[in-house]
Amino acid sequence: MPPVTPARGVPRRAAALLTGLVLAAAGLSATALTAPASAAAADTPVRVNQLGYLPDGPKRATVVSAATAPLGWQLRDPAGAVVASGTTAVRGADQASGQSTHLVDFGAYAGSGSGYTLGVDGRTSHPFDISPSLYDSLRADSMSFFYQQRSGIAIDAALAGGSAYARPAGHLGVAPNKGDGDVPCQAGVCDYRVDARGGWYDAGDHGKYVVNGGISVWQMVNSFERARRSGGDAALGDATLRVPERGNGTPDVLDEARWELEFLLRMQVPAGKPMAGMAFHKMHDARWTALPTRPELDAEQRELHKPSTAATLNLAASAAQCARAYEPYDAAFAARCLDAARRAWTAAKANPDVLAPASDNTGGGAYEDADVSDEFYWAAAELLATTGEPQYRDAVTSSPHHARPVDGFWWGGTATLGRVTLATVPGTGLPADDTARLRGLLTSAADGHLSTMAGQGYPVPLPAAGYAWGSNSAVTNNAMVMAVAYELTGQQRYRAGALESLDYLLGRNALDLSYVTGYGERHSENQHHRFWAHQNDPSLPHPPAGSFAGGPNAALEDPVAREKLAGCAPAACYVDDIGSYSTNEVAINWNASLAWLAAFAAERRGAPAAPAVQVAPAAVTVPEGGSVQVGVRLSAAPARDVTVTVARSSGDQDLSAAATLVFTPADWATAQQVPVSAAQDADTLPGTATFTAGGPGVRSATFTATEADDDTAMASCTVTYRIDNAWGNGFTATVSVRNTGTSAVSGWTLGWSFAGDQRIGNAWNAAVSQSGSTVTARDAGWNATLEPGGSASFGFQATYSGTNAPPARFTLGGSVCS
Repeated sequence: MPPVTPARGVPRRAAALLTGLVLAAAGLSATALTAPASAAAADTPVRVNQLGYLPDGPKRATVVSAATAPLGWQLRDPAGAVVASGTTAVRGADQASGQSTHLVDFGAYAGSGSGYTLGVDGRTSHPFDISPSLYDSLRADSMSFFYQQRSGIAIDAALAGGSAYARPAGHLGVAPNKGDGDVPCQAGVCDYRVDARGGWYDAGDHGKYVVNGGISVWQMVNSFERARRSGGDAALGDATLRVPERGNGTPDVLDEARWELEFLLRMQVPAGKPMAGMAFHKMHDARWTALPTRPELDAEQRELHKPSTAATLNLAASAAQCARAYEPYDAAFAARCLDAARRAWTAAKANPDVLAPASDNTGGGAYEDADVSDEFYWAAAELLATTGEPQYRDAVTSSPHHARPVDGFWWGGTATLGRVTLATVPGTGLPADDTARLRGLLTSAADGHLSTMAGQGYPVPLPAAGYAWGSNSAVTNNAMVMAVAYELTGQQRYRAGALESLDYLLGRNALDLSYVTGYGERHSENQHHRFWAHQNDPSLPHPPAGSFAGGPNAALEDPVAREKLAGCAPAACYVDDIGSYSTNEVAINWNASLAWLAAFAAERRGAPAAPAVQVAPAAVTVPEGGSVQVGVRLSAAPARDVTVTVARSSGDQDLSAAATLVFTPADWATAQQVPVSAAQDADTLPGTATFTAGGPGVRSATFTATEADDDTAMASCTVTYRIDNAWGNGFTATVSVRNTGTSAVSGWTLGWSFAGDQRIGNAWNAAVSQSGSTVTARDAGWNATLEPGGSASFGFQATYSGTNAPPARFTLGGSVCS
């Protein structure tokens, strides 16, 4: 399942999927699985996207023909009427497919409907649609794939698409399962057991791997983050997917990603244990199971495998992304994620070269990775985007990956994930020149993909030498880079490149085959999988609609591929056979990239909405007599230069922020800093004000500022601050506040500022928030009243570097405590 990356020479998961062992365990021979013919037997030489085309997107097709002169073509509507016609462009020999090709461009046709066909030289294509809603169902199905891959939950027929896909919960300890709720380590790894329930089964087997889970979660959550920036997040919102959590107020894509995130959090080594904060590399069966084996019938012992630096940094990155994405919906979960991310980062820094061995491939894939510098960059980028803290900025800017050209990304090469985050998430605190350079690197990579596509008979962002294990995921990942370039620049050529990549995946290819189950007249349906194994056992189903096959692999790394595909051209080295794990497996990271691309393609474009002003942070606390800064940027490129004015719209006149900012189509995403100031006064009341940032041609935004008053009122409180426990660069503390006044305090708010870089990760018995060095603690509800002489205590866990001095002053409701 992992793609091969020649530049890094990272080994594949091939050794993990020994067909001979699997088939022998099932009592079958390799020849018993030969029912499907080679996928090379195409139905028609007129190759189209068998799903169809968007009205406002590119509309091109490929024709296999040795003719050296242009051929006439006709586009017919469902009634058979010719609605467009023209002649082909002769492309000639195509290196990747080994075929002679012509190109058809019917992009000028503006109609829409179902059942179109394209005729060329007496041959006719498969029928296809032209519709603005073309990718809506693929968006939902490719994401709903993950529900059906869930471990530790019964799969509901009503959500899974029918009774054939329903199944009991797998790996919960119900016989014959050994269960994931109390999993031992491999011998010599640890002397305790871990609750490792939940998560997604990784691919065609029952293993669960942190390094593949990390990138999969990132792409699912990033899809939502991108949609939110573009204004299309409603399509990924609550009650849009077939998941059991629908209707809970949280976007369904985040509900689904959380199932895996909870598993990743459980894989972190507990406090007090050796290598605390690290993440176990993977968890799977001690021996390979037979094909097929339903999850609830797996009788093998499950085992945790040695923690690795790569897995730990995957946890740090995905948990840091979680902290910012989930905060509006579940602040407590977001805080858990951020705490786990910080602990993982600290542990990885302390253990920078704990690598997973290639030999650990019995019962599951090794997922080895000899270079984790890219994971360090990715994790630092996500932590910087979420916290803005200098230590993570320094880790980003000092990384060798920060200035390198953008390379292809996959589970073993993740630097580009960090680049995408830093180029698109507002308010990271990265220097403006760095942000601009990253955006330039991403658009340059997208230009490279377009250049590759321009020379091909089947345009795809993959060179002829790139058809390796999981080649289809390389297509979707490179298409994602083009889609990001479209977001950064608004230039349609990048969107067209991303959409034409989908054309390839959905049938416009050397095999006249859609690699997505249920999509197209001819589609993959026998992917390598333990329980979607209809070819192997007719009582079991085919994979569900939206399942994504790995794709052509010129290395032919399984017995079925070697038998059926000898001598194949690179782009034709695929067979829809359950035994061909090197060309035809499914995997969560592959489906995550398809889901990302489908969600991008499904967004309605129409007339572009005016860019929105974005302000980060949206609420600030300003010390009296001092100032803080907010970053202002736009959500998308404007058509021309726009002017944004920042001014106070209501509230305390002691608070001020005034600026006139100009954003251009080139620098719209670079945050411009605006100072917010609080005048010195003699009162003891913390004022608040609301500010508006807006102007012609943009959608306005507001932000709020609260003054942290430093004037001394009669002391009516005392505060004790005690550090209970400290280690390395972390500590826990208890804060107690006593009401020394004569009246009860109802609903208390305690404030202070740290002198150093202390950052609070989580707290108990109070609701604690932090903006910069300023901390605000509010009662937890049940302890809201402080009677005269009464007190309340709460605690928190935090990190720091350098000194850890206690705060010099505390205020209760604006009054300074003694």
